[in-house]
Amino acid sequence: MTRVAILGAAHPHVSYVLDEVAQRPSCELVAIAEPDPAMRSAHLAGAPDVPSYADPGELLTEHDVDVALVAGVYGERAAAVLAALEAGAHVLADKPLCTSLPQLDEIERAAERADRHVSVVFEKRFYPPTSAVRRLLADGVLGELALIASTGPHKLNLPTRPAWFLSRAGYGGIVADLPVHDIDLVLALTGATSGSVAALTGNARPGDHPEFDDHVAVLLRAGSVTATIEANWLSPQAADVHGHYRMRLTGSEGTAELDWAYNTLTVATHDRAPWVETLPPPRRPAAYFFDAVDAGREPEITTAASLLATRVALLAQESADTGGGARSFGV
Repeated sequence: MTRVAILGAAHPHVSYVLDEVAQRPSCELVAIAEPDPAMRSAHLAGAPDVPSYADPGELLTEHDVDVALVAGVYGERAAAVLAALEAGAHVLADKPLCTSLPQLDEIERAAERADRHVSVVFEKRFYPPTSAVRRLLADGVLGELALIASTGPHKLNLPTRPAWFLSRAGYGGIVADLPVHDIDLVLALTGATSGSVAALTGNARPGDHPEFDDHVAVLLRAGSVTATIEANWLSPQAADVHGHYRMRLTGSEGTAELDWAYNTLTVATHDRAPWVETLPPPRRPAAYFFDAVDAGREPEITTAASLLATRVALLAQESADTGGGARSFGV
């Protein structure tokens, strides 16, 4: 039996683990640590009736835990990750894993000491258009990948945001929250482990949130591939989707346009007119992790991949905070 605990429930992504617990006889939710009644009410309404704690450390003292989901206030996640690793638990984390480079270094050392997995749920990897384009890349349909461009607009839904979310101390910065998904995908699609990154951020609505940058542009060099990643909290509130997330891949032999919001993949090559690719079924976002734990193997989103994507995002945030100069990674 895999004993699961939830350490923080500041985001509805906590449902990813609740879904796995509900569908897997091999999983049992043993306890929850979330001090905020509003968060418990909003994000844990469907959770089993288990002991609840205000502090992750107290929970980990009282219960043996195999897997800890970390999904609390962003600025408090590093402490929860470290406590879980020290208690001998694997960590499955909502993004951001942490909010500073020193925190990330500490997590990396703790994961190595504990010999436990630390995996961030980068769910865009498992969307049907992503699975389909990875097959096309593996088959050589697009040729040599050269450029990647992505956009990630989000609705801010300002009236529902807690104060911590709009503060730099609580939120940490936009890059490790929004474009980190596409940073991870660029690294996964290219296989790159070194390169450089730069970013610029801004605040289009400082009267609403003076500490909170609401848009960012990232320039990422991943191996030989150049990627531009734009993300923001400016998606129109009247839009029919939370965010019109898209990515375009340009290769030597063709292009592929992923439209995650409307679940399509449009492809064109030098010898074939544009077509809409048939997509595979979706995968549950956290299934990969529990499949791996059940089988005693490393998760598809590995510790190394989780740490690298987070590091690149935090380096990009550092770049934005200090004038936009490039930062190298993996060298």
